[in-house]
Amino acid sequence: MFDTKIAIVLRDDLAPWQELNVTAFLTSGIIAGNPAIVGQPYRDAAGNVYHPMTIQPIVVLSADQETLRTIHRRSLERQVTSSAYIEEMFSTGHDAANRDVFAQFSPDDAKLVGIALRADKKIADKITKGARMHA
Repeated sequence: MFDTKIAIVLRDDLAPWQELNVTAFLTSGIIAGNPAIVGQPYRDAAGNVYHPMTIQPIVVLSADQETLRTIHRRSLERQVTSSAYIEEMFSTGHDAANRDVFAQFSPDDAKLVGIALRADKKIADKITKGARMHA
């Protein structure tokens, strides 16, 4: 049904609260970068209106630090824009601080804890090779 795939890859040693936090932030980045994937508002039987959500499924994967680094490198090599979250962002409290700390690291020295991307299915599968379904 979709020719693209949305994949989120989380580092496999995160605490549950960190997994949820990183997934939420990375998802917001994918949606902000691809507004056409936002559907229509939801309505329940009582007529209450709820926010729209993405029209496309999202797969959540996990990987160790080295595999995550490889996935990051592959996305950069293929020029697939991604959302990335680094470990140091856990200690910040707002967007400007997140961007400031993120700017201090390069792909070679960043302690990446999660990455999300949306790309052609085959490309997304090649980029995320080595990651496994999140349990």
